[in-house]
Amino acid sequence: MASPLRRFALLALIPALGACASSPRPMPPVASVDLPRFMGDWYVIAHIPSRPEREAFDAVESYRLDEKGRVRTTFTFRKGSHDAPVEAMHPTGFVKPGTGNAVWGMQFVWPIKAEYVIAYLDEDYTRTIVARSKRDYAWIMARSPQIPDQDYARLVERLRTLGYSTRDLRKVPQARPSQGAAERGAN
Repeated sequence: MASPLRRFALLALIPALGACASSPRPMPPVASVDLPRFMGDWYVIAHIPSRPEREAFDAVESYRLDEKGRVRTTFTFRKGSHDAPVEAMHPTGFVKPGTGNAVWGMQFVWPIKAEYVIAYLDEDYTRTIVARSKRDYAWIMARSPQIPDQDYARLVERLRTLGYSTRDLRKVPQARPSQGAAERGAN
């Protein structure tokens, strides 16, 4: 029979073991990202949205590198319809050293940096998937506002292979393909 001290130690270990079991496995990033080539406009084709994005239309992520190597981001969208006013968020991306530029801390509010992993990037830099180890949010993005159905299906399948449930995946309505970052209020 186990001593009371040994039983206490075992009972104290149970929550720790449970926490280890529930820790998400890390999101595998792409091997490397050419940051200057990745910069520019990316249309959000589909996403497992965060709260502010749930009703997004015409969503676009625009990236530019600043003089300190930070990724200045402008996320623009219209809430609820193509006719709604443009809304914008301006987080800053901080590239995590040693990750081939594929893992960023995206800072919306200081000092918190949300994990942002470039988990897929085609060789032409025209399609990407940004994901998170928690598998709570994800973004399928492209350089154009629409992509062929077969390309979309392949990207959704890739998201599944990354460990996501695609039940909450939402296609983002895109109607303003000619609208550039300057028109949308990028800074």
